[in-house]
Amino acid sequence: MTGGSLSPVLRGGLLALLAAALFGLSTPLVQLWGRGVGPFTTAGLLYGGAGLVALFLRRPKDREAQLQRSDAGRLLAMALFGAVIGPVALVWGLQRTSGTSASLMLTLEALFTALLAWRLYNETVDRRVVLAMASLMAGGVVLAFDQSLQGTVQLLGLAAVMVATAAWGVDNTLSRGVADRDPGQVVLAKSGLGVIATFFLAVLFAEPLPTLLTAGVLLGIGATGYGLSLRFYLLAQRTFGAARTGSVFAFAPLMGAVGAFGLGERAVSALLVLGGMLMLAGVVLHLIESHDHAHAHEALEHEHAHAHDDGHHDHDHDHERKPQGTHSHLHKHAALVHRHPHVPDLHHGHKH
Repeated sequence: MTGGSLSPVLRGGLLALLAAALFGLSTPLVQLWGRGVGPFTTAGLLYGGAGLVALFLRRPKDREAQLQRSDAGRLLAMALFGAVIGPVALVWGLQRTSGTSASLMLTLEALFTALLAWRLYNETVDRRVVLAMASLMAGGVVLAFDQSLQGTVQLLGLAAVMVATAAWGVDNTLSRGVADRDPGQVVLAKSGLGVIATFFLAVLFAEPLPTLLTAGVLLGIGATGYGLSLRFYLLAQRTFGAARTGSVFAFAPLMGAVGAFGLGERAVSALLVLGGMLMLAGVVLHLIESHDHAHAHEALEHEHAHAHDDGHHDHDHDHERKPQGTHSHLHKHAALVHRHPHVPDLHHGHKH
């Protein structure tokens, strides 16, 4: 009952891992190239790069569902939390703590995302997921204690990074509501709104202009670490649900820590290693989850990209031949009761 040859867990997990790798590796690069650049300017350049790449990611309406006017409020909120508060807090924090510890602290984004998805979308949070979140939290506590031993400035930087994780947790949860829309359009709209807001604030606070080289590099980092990463994240949410995508995305900080070490940072302590191991354990616990039971689907009419080989889209096309591969149009689902392995994707938001 899965689309193609990959199970929902594997497909969603791989997409989330790809998003995590791109974002995680961007963190130490932002710290390196963002030195001397104001946080609002840096955030604007990062999402400017995301917006530029999104121009080439958009799909026609027969391949992906298009954004609607009703999505405007959600997109504004996503831009506020995800393209303004999140990156600005991250950049401010990166200027005041080590890249390795900041990267690991970003793992807590998964915790905030899972909690919000559980409360707002009733996504299943079983004993294994709770244990995984507890492991992530324990790792964050160990990391905060490690940084407190290095002085107040380090701890303030880490606190700012935690604010960024909370903001992106809200953003991730909000984005679940547009996971069935064209990811290219979502990235473009969110990035455009974020760029307008952050550049306005940069001018308001008279931040210095970066060099052309610095601006170009930050745009490139934003194109891959924020634009492409967000596209893969949205596709993972569509397949995998908000909480599980957020949990797998917790690999991003570990990638960032490796990248920071590769760039020459040697601020690695026993407590930092312990915190990283606890966080990794939480991610692994979540990835090995298996969920299979009889469940009911209510009658539903909606529009999103789909294929006819996933066990949920067997509708006719009004005297037309069924399209091959992924396509998008308004379609109906009849009421159905069946059993198969599944995750909280667009079609499995049932209560337990």
